[in-house]
Amino acid sequence: QVRVVESGGGLVQPGGSLRLSCAASGSDFSLHHMRWYRQAPGKERELVATITVFGGTTNYVDAVKGRFTISRDNAKNTAYVHMDSLTPEDTAVYYCNAVELTTSFTYWGQGIQVTVSS
Repeated sequence: QVRVVESGGGLVQPGGSLRLSCAASGSDFSLHHMRWYRQAPGKERELVATITVFGGTTNYVDAVKGRFTISRDNAKNTAYVHMDSLTPEDTAVYYCNAVELTTSFTYWGQGIQVTVSS
């Protein structure tokens, strides 16, 4: 079982940057693919970025390509998403998600608010 906790959210002006962190505990972090999702008001939750267990492969939804960077530090049991050039359309609750490599068991964080506004 893995517990994941997000941090680093908040209010940022358009064009600004934020880095979200996802700290994992309880199991072998390095055996979990990591994902970031977001859910804006009135919209469905969408997958934003993914990174494989050793960080060899990353993927992004088109809306954030070139602006968001997902990464992980297996020694610190932490995944990150660095977000640049933020726009009001990026306003959402962001969720960290861990998927166990062999079983596909999935674990969610509680979510963290990111608000982009002037």
